Amino acid sequence: MRRSRRHRSRVPVQAWGLIGLLAVLVAAVIAYKGPGAFAGGGYELRAVFTSDAQLAIRSPVRIAGVPVGTVTAEQPVGGGSPGVVVTMAIDPGGLPIHADATAQIRPRLVLEGNFYVDLHPGTPAAPLLASGGELPASQTSGPVQLDRVLSSLGSSTRSDLQRLIQGIGGAYGAAGGSGNASEDPRTRGLTAGVALHRSLVSWPGALRGLALSTSALQGDSPHALAELVAGSSRVFAALASRRAQLGSLVTSFDRTTGALAAQQASLARTVALLPGFLAGADTLDSKLGAAIPPTRAFARRILPALRALPATISAGNPWITQLSLLLAPNDLGGLASELQPAVRDGAAVIAQAQPLVTQLDLLDRCLLHNPLPTADQTISDPPLHSGGTVLQEAMQGIDGILGAAGNFDGNGYYVRGQTAGGAYPIVTSTVPQQGPLRGNALLPPLGTRPAWPGHAPPISDAVSCARSAPPDLNAARTGAGP
Repeated sequence: MRRSRRHRSRVPVQAWGLIGLLAVLVAAVIAYKGPGAFAGGGYELRAVFTSDAQLAIRSPVRIAGVPVGTVTAEQPVGGGSPGVVVTMAIDPGGLPIHADATAQIRPRLVLEGNFYVDLHPGTPAAPLLASGGELPASQTSGPVQLDRVLSSLGSSTRSDLQRLIQGIGGAYGAAGGSGNASEDPRTRGLTAGVALHRSLVSWPGALRGLALSTSALQGDSPHALAELVAGSSRVFAALASRRAQLGSLVTSFDRTTGALAAQQASLARTVALLPGFLAGADTLDSKLGAAIPPTRAFARRILPALRALPATISAGNPWITQLSLLLAPNDLGGLASELQPAVRDGAAVIAQAQPLVTQLDLLDRCLLHNPLPTADQTISDPPLHSGGTVLQEAMQGIDGILGAAGNFDGNGYYVRGQTAGGAYPIVTSTVPQQGPLRGNALLPPLGTRPAWPGHAPPISDAVSCARSAPPDLNAARTGAGP
């Protein structure tokens, strides 16, 4: 028998020492320069700021609030200048960066702390900025600190600013309401601060429209305003070359304005109704915009069915022909004519039976919502509690009545009873035509339940049986014994 021998390779202790030293160096570089220190081919962007950037290594770089990179280094410009050069590593998702890009340092949220770089990648018309490119100080802005603003003001200016703030506070805190009849009743008697606070509700809609208008005025390119001015100059030159036609236009416009002035009352009513109309049109436009994607998806899905529709119609033509023959007067058409009197009489019977069906429906609803739930209740009446429901106890009582109704002897159906004497005399209330009943009980009576209130409960027709709440049998009062 031969033995197999395993050879185990051993790593020298010196090699393990070199590996550990290399790991320590890699960890130090990553801790100093960030996780992208060894990433090859990454995009690097430099930006010059005229003051202390208030940034730290690994501070985020964001485009429209979305993180696209981190700050990897910050170096002073030198030469006595307070400016710094910030180096940023940009992820592929933040590219491309154009030459007219801008960078602004903004404060982060309270829970985040520190600052971040708000990067605007520029316009598509500008040339691309290669990796390692630098944004000049004219395209950057640093954080504005309140203490820096106040420190740049003189003592007299700060005093004037304090009095200005106090005056504004007094104006906003003073009680309003001049008593003028033309004053808005919604702000009458309110301070300026409270009125301004209530007006904030309508600010989002107004600011949204202002933002849309401002964005539209900016145009879709950096030279849109210059192109607008150039186009306006050409329009005005064309108008100047057509003076006669322009005079006729002004005359016609004057006539149109006069006609509108003559209908001032109708125009005022139209303008008063215009906000509601525009609100409805805006709502309709929103609903139409929301309906367009489902409509487009439906159109895409129905195209295969429309392509198959001609073949389906061709295949269904023989069936339609046979169906027409089946409905002819010699077949089902004649049978339908003969059944018309029976159907007419049946409709009359159904119309006459409708009141009966209505009453049966009310009876059914009454049974479902009142007697049947009452029969399912369990009456807790210790110490003689049976534990069964009302329906079960009724069935047991019927069984006892059937047993008592049996024929004991030839004398007929009689129930034999035997009274027993006891130490507890019992006297009932007055029985009609007999007076009170007297007897002796072996044990003291526990009482009567439910207690007799002295009169029958009233019956009301104002509420239907189905809408009446089922009686609570366990809420019945226990009366004293006879």
